[in-house]
Amino acid sequence: MKPARLLGALGAVAVVAAGSPSVAAAAKPTITVSGSTSVAPLTRELFKGYLKAKPNSVKFVLTEGGSDIGVADVARGRTSIGAASRDPKPSDPGGLTFSRIARDGVCVVTSPDNPLPNLSQEQVQNIFSGRIRNWADVPGAQATGTIDLVTRTAASGTQDAFQNIFMGPELNVSSSASQKSTNGLAQQAVRSNKNAIGYLDFDFIEGTHAVSYKGVSCTLRNAKAGTYGGVRNFFYVTRGAPTGATKKFVDWVRNASAAKKIVASNWVPR
Repeated sequence: MKPARLLGALGAVAVVAAGSPSVAAAAKPTITVSGSTSVAPLTRELFKGYLKAKPNSVKFVLTEGGSDIGVADVARGRTSIGAASRDPKPSDPGGLTFSRIARDGVCVVTSPDNPLPNLSQEQVQNIFSGRIRNWADVPGAQATGTIDLVTRTAASGTQDAFQNIFMGPELNVSSSASQKSTNGLAQQAVRSNKNAIGYLDFDFIEGTHAVSYKGVSCTLRNAKAGTYGGVRNFFYVTRGAPTGATKKFVDWVRNASAAKKIVASNWVPR
């Protein structure tokens, strides 16, 4: 299992180069990024790598809240980049450019006290659609009683990926599910409740049990090898093609060897 990269506190996070004169700092361009809580840990590492490669060149500000929020923010000109952990939607505003920066995985997770050995796609669909409501009907379950579904809100790219990859177009997640606005909140809800089941980005599975899917363990190694099926894309979204300081950063993220090394360390190369 890959090492977990725990999410920090929500809110604005500024990353700036240390030791620069105040006059020079005021003249620096600022790149603002908002959106996916799943993309945020990678974005923080890329900020650090970029400032190491190009000291004192730019100031970064990161806010979180979900992929749809990031897409909406950049479409309205509120931010330089929207971070999205889901593919473009027909409902997205026009004129946006989605630049893929990496891929990552989504794991179905349970409490460590209920370590399910494996789930087929049909079982996942039956559980999350509400067709199966009791753990007595799930082979290998060590919990008893009602299944407590933990999901993400509609603005989440992880929710969109789960719907597309695991559920498909014909089935929706049950309306009885407890919806969480971030991966971190979903993680807390699952690991503290033996009867809970949910889904999380690779970054947030620590303290939970990642269930094998279709007989394949939900690990970074398997995702890189192409054997684990729950993999989705990470994008930086801009209004039109990126320009100026934003273009330099996005180009570095997509092409620089240092950036590729960061991605390969704990994510799936694009």
